[in-house]
Amino acid sequence: MIVDDSVVIRGLMARWLKEVDGFDVVTTAANGRIALDSINRYEPDIVLLDLEMPEMDGVEALPLLLKRRPGLKVIVVSTLTRRNAEISLKCLSLGAVDYLAKPDSSRQMTTAEDFRRDLVERLRAHAGARARTVRPVATSVPRPAVRPVASRPQYLLIGASTGGPRAIEQVLMGLGPALLKVPVLIVQHMPPMFTAVFAEHLRAQFRVRACEPEDGAPLSPGTVFIAPGGRHMGLAASPAGPVIRLDDSPPVSFCRPAVDVLFRDAAAVLGNSAIAAVLTGMGSDGTQGARYLVQAGAAVIVQDEATSTVWGMPGSIAKAGIAQDILPLDMIGPALKGHITGSPA
Repeated sequence: MIVDDSVVIRGLMARWLKEVDGFDVVTTAANGRIALDSINRYEPDIVLLDLEMPEMDGVEALPLLLKRRPGLKVIVVSTLTRRNAEISLKCLSLGAVDYLAKPDSSRQMTTAEDFRRDLVERLRAHAGARARTVRPVATSVPRPAVRPVASRPQYLLIGASTGGPRAIEQVLMGLGPALLKVPVLIVQHMPPMFTAVFAEHLRAQFRVRACEPEDGAPLSPGTVFIAPGGRHMGLAASPAGPVIRLDDSPPVSFCRPAVDVLFRDAAAVLGNSAIAAVLTGMGSDGTQGARYLVQAGAAVIVQDEATSTVWGMPGSIAKAGIAQDILPLDMIGPALKGHITGSPA
């Protein structure tokens, strides 16, 4: 189901999806009220939900749609403004599974090939086995080929994509006081502006310093560094210790920022003093970087399939046999805490 007050945008997205094998657009709606009235009649698996609509907007409609149809996957589709970034993150906390930034105008939509490609990829990831073009995820993975790391980590790295904001919050919550003992570097696949809002959200929720860092910023315990949307965040060595490195080089693993960039630099600069967690997300970003970390003696923990919104990134590492642990989301924070403090989770 496509819910948007623009008839042009509804028509374009419906046409795009009808051209893709494996998807059926069961209906469209001009606002949340119409969507709510028709949700049980058409029984969609996924809803693309605009935010700003007359009569009933996306924020009001979201919890009502989820209540009326449990298990429904709602993807928020909004223009890229600061206000919409804040609202989109709120929608994730209310139960939306993903967000997608759309072009600013209907005219831009007609030529927005990047948006079209991203839309189809997101839907395929969420549809899973229901989309005929997506292969089923393997139910078994190789036994991890790594051993527990002896040294106590001094730096925490986290990579995530689809479904990541809520997962990251739960992991940070599970760290407890250990959150103040190490610098935390996070690559969450988000567009510009969303990452700044996400940093503010974490700062308010956990009462720690959370920010998009500047190039050359030193790493300090108790600080959460969020990779800026559209820029790679890595690390460099300096006489005073490791510092943040930002650059605008081409995407890596089709992503910018890329988890692979952070992990690769961390392996070279931090070695086995780092520990990494890879959470829910589509694609395979982080796998090559995780190889470097493991070779450097660092531990890599990944989220399991059952608790992931999309088991792409963590699944790729798990299948490669380079994850030290494959854990449910609620166990990852305590496990990291155990490594950082030297006490069993």
